[in-house]
Amino acid sequence: MRLSLRLALLLTLPPLLWAANAVVGRMMVGSVLPLALNAMRWTLAALLLLPMAWRLIARPTAMLLRWRYLALTGFLGMGCYNALQYQALRSSSPLNVTLIAASMPVWMLAVGAVLFGVRPKRQQLMGAALSLAGVAFVIGRGRVSALAEVQFVSGDLLMLLAVFSWAIYSWLLARPPASMQGEARPNWNWAELLLAQVLFGLLFAGGMAGLEQVANPQPIHWGSGLALALAFVAIGPSLIAYRCWAQGVAEAGPAVAAFFNNLTPVFAALMSAALLGEWPQWYHGVAFMLIAGGIWVSSTAQQ
Repeated sequence: MRLSLRLALLLTLPPLLWAANAVVGRMMVGSVLPLALNAMRWTLAALLLLPMAWRLIARPTAMLLRWRYLALTGFLGMGCYNALQYQALRSSSPLNVTLIAASMPVWMLAVGAVLFGVRPKRQQLMGAALSLAGVAFVIGRGRVSALAEVQFVSGDLLMLLAVFSWAIYSWLLARPPASMQGEARPNWNWAELLLAQVLFGLLFAGGMAGLEQVANPQPIHWGSGLALALAFVAIGPSLIAYRCWAQGVAEAGPAVAAFFNNLTPVFAALMSAALLGEWPQWYHGVAFMLIAGGIWVSSTAQQ
């Protein structure tokens, strides 16, 4: 499988938007609890999808017949991943979260091998090594010794669970059950398929947000900043990124798509540098070349 420019751009946009999502998530600490932010994010996203997916609500039978698959993807992709990431950003450092998220290609290959019987190719393993080396360059700011100074905290487990849930979610998109394939597949557009997942995901996201409020009551500090943040995370990292990711995974496969996820820490580093008024450093360029090399090597594996 050779990457076209269109497919490469399709898979590059989600990590760019998810990097911005991580920055916004950190900025919202203190204004809103993480699980509440996740629930509000997907509630707004569902409302924005309704005009494009009204048939799903008007004819819910097809969705209800496939509730098991939709509930699982909604739970993993909307109810788990983002909630765990926002929660991890409260108790773990951005450095640790980036480091753990960088293990995505490894988890994606492992899930494919264990749950779906897809053995990783040699090129994919080589690509994983190059990609992880690139991320390590960003984290260590060009110094390998800096990696030994990283200390893990309790929140890191949450991010590890988030990465694992996303790996399964991506494989479920690429390898759906028989009820979502062929002639049995419902005649849904992308917005209807995403809304079906979001509606089930909101059951979990809303429930967890309620439990969070009971366990740790905290008022929401409304303001223009929170309103703008909600609008951004509902449109960019949710609707646009999830649409591009689903299409990219369907065309490239989850194993190849996972390597693009490692662009997230590079984009996050550049955004953080921009906010601090700092110019990118030499190691950002080296990291980008290593990650791009990992993507290219992995994409040359025969599918």
